[in-house]
Amino acid sequence: MTDTPPVRRSPVPPSECNLWKAFELIGDRWILVILRSALYGLRRFDDFQSELDIPRSVLSNRLARLVESGLMERREYREDGQRTRIEYPLTRMGQSLGLSFTALTEWSDHWIGKGSGPLSLRSKTTGEKLAVALVDEHGKPVRKDDVETVITLPPRAARPSAN
Repeated sequence: MTDTPPVRRSPVPPSECNLWKAFELIGDRWILVILRSALYGLRRFDDFQSELDIPRSVLSNRLARLVESGLMERREYREDGQRTRIEYPLTRMGQSLGLSFTALTEWSDHWIGKGSGPLSLRSKTTGEKLAVALVDEHGKPVRKDDVETVITLPPRAARPSAN
């Protein structure tokens, strides 16, 4: 049996890794659960606060960060006989996190839920259960053993300094 030597460094420095930057943007526990609820359709402050049992000041801070980052927008609404209030719908950027959250749900159902969970996606046409998968640029599914990682970094001279 041969052991592969340990990896000493990631192939992409954190300063040049978009995944790292995404984690910085959405990696906070409260931001993740707010986004989860928003992907299910919640938009109003009181609904988030009630569902998540999050302190109002924390929720206000996190919603402001989500608006500033472009994942949500701040929109006024008014119900009959009520004062104007604010709701926080997801932007297209925020909605596009749905696939990532679906993949994480699939992972957590397998490893944490021991193979099951309360939510599944099915095809409206066939009724078949759907799963997150890698596809090529033409939409054809790709086998795990046919995937290779290609790293393209800018030339050293063009990279921003680490200072």
